[in-house]
Amino acid sequence: MEYAIAIDVGGNQIKYALVSRSGTIGYESIKTIKQPGRHQHVIDLLKQIVTEAQAYANATKWRVTGIGIGVPSLVEKGVVLFANNLPELDNINLETLMSDFSRLRVRVANDADLMGLGEVRYGNAGDISDAIFLTIGTGIGGALILNKQLYNGYKNRGGELGHIIIDQHGIPCSCGARGCLEAYASVNALTNQYRELLVASQHPMPPTVDGRYIFNRYLASEKEAVAVMQRHFGWLATGIVSLIHIFAPQQVIIGGGISEAGEDYIDPIRRLAYAAAMKESACFTHIVAASLGNKAGYLGAAALVFS
Repeated sequence: MEYAIAIDVGGNQIKYALVSRSGTIGYESIKTIKQPGRHQHVIDLLKQIVTEAQAYANATKWRVTGIGIGVPSLVEKGVVLFANNLPELDNINLETLMSDFSRLRVRVANDADLMGLGEVRYGNAGDISDAIFLTIGTGIGGALILNKQLYNGYKNRGGELGHIIIDQHGIPCSCGARGCLEAYASVNALTNQYRELLVASQHPMPPTVDGRYIFNRYLASEKEAVAVMQRHFGWLATGIVSLIHIFAPQQVIIGGGISEAGEDYIDPIRRLAYAAAMKESACFTHIVAASLGNKAGYLGAAALVFS
């Protein structure tokens, strides 16, 4: 049977698997990045992963077709350009390096792009060709899939869906611009807004504030949580409307840990987006939750190999 070695490189850990062309996971594991920033540490881990996966495939008589790797960076022709959390990968041609090591064909792409590709190829998206994927987390990442292929613009410099502007004179974003969707609607922004409201209302600060906590307080009708979640829904819907008007995708797929709350989270965004969008543009677009969870990245890496 034909398999890909599929690797999802994060800031703190690397998830990897052997994945068949049909999306069956034959083997999976995780390695922790214990020394981020140290030269060669991540590369050494990648080589260990490939050696381990090849040995497993050989023992089970599976044929390995290639290696797919997702990294938190822009990637151009295999070169990792801006891996802010993993500086040891900056300006490294991972495709060439890992191909020379493994003697296999290697494909490298942005991790959020591969999450989107994984959702379209192996998730519950169904038989669709055009989709927008948004992952809502510390920031907002995204992927644009056109004709079942990733699209990133000239020299892979596009696809920064979290940095569309929703307020021209808005608050500063980490990218250097003002008014980005990420600055308003990421989970990091949500938690900061919630803390500010708790301080203003002189409520005690809980020991841990994350998206899941705020959403649970929203479901319990806590005033501050309801206020920030309603704003969060509205900002996300505003960004989604612009994307629908530009691309008219068959699906907008929303991922990230907070989206695992399901319809209670997705439905308010959906209703606000449909109410604001041009009916002629949005009539064929379905707004849905992602279905693959933390497997989406390496499943997308496998899809990249088989594409």
